[in-house]
Formats: sequence, structure tokens, C-alpha cells
Amino acid sequence: MLLLLLLLLLLLMLLLLLLLLLLLLLLLLLLLLLLLLLMLLQLLLLLLLLLLLQLLLLLLLLLLLLLLLLLLLLLLLLLLLLVLLLLLLLLLLLLLPLLLLLVLRLLLLLLLPLLLLQLLLLLLQQLLLLPLLVVLVLLLHCYCYN
Repeated sequence: MLLLLLLLLLLLMLLLLLLLLLLLLLLLLLLLLLLLLLMLLQLLLLLLLLLLLQLLLLLLLLLLLLLLLLLLLLLLLLLLLLVLLLLLLLLLLLLLPLLLLLVLRLLLLLLLPLLLLQLLLLLLQQLLLLPLLVVLVLLLHCYCYN
């Protein structure tokens, strides 16, 4: 009977050892599963980070494109302003002779009465000198005959 008890105890110990081994195996499997999950999570985080980086790069590229478009628009505006300035200068050069002619005409209209008045004064002076000349000629004639 003692032998049977010992055998039973040995069997029980073997069962306990087997159970313990099974438990250890289960724990090891759980640890491996946890490690796998952790690696998967890390991979997911890495993918998410890559996606974020791509999104950021795309945003930066769009911003650069927008800046380039803005610069192009500014250059077009400057070119348009330059063309308008050149057209204005050309118009001014075309209108300059007309403006000069208009100014000369206005000056002539303003100065014409003054010129006529001066001419009239000159004629009046000549008319006043004529009798004096006649008297002088007569006096000279009288003097020469005497």
C-alpha cells in the first residue's frame, strides 16, 4: 500500500509538473502573442507616421505651388503695369505736338492784341513824325534858297 501511495504521489507530482509545464507554455505563448501585438502596433505607428509625413510633404508641395502661382500673378501684374505705362508714354508723345500747338495758339491769341496795339502805336508815331518831317524839309528848302 505504501508503494501505491508513493506511486500515486509520484503520479500527482508528475501531473503537477505537467500542469506547471503547460502553464509555462501558456505563459510563453501569451508573451509571444503580446510581443507580436506590440510589434504590430509598432508597425502601425510607423505606417501612420509615414502617412503623416507624406501628408505633410503634400501640403508643403501645395503651399510651394500656391506661392509660385502668386509670384507668377505678381509678375503678370507688373508686366501689365509696364505695358500700361508704355502706352501712356506713347499717348503722351503723340499728344505732345497737339498740346504744343494748342499752347502756341493760346499764346498767339493772347499776344495778338498786344502786337496790334504796338503796331498801331508805331503807325501813330510815324504819322506824328510826318508833319515834323514836312516842316523840316520846308525849313531846309527855305534855308537852301536863301
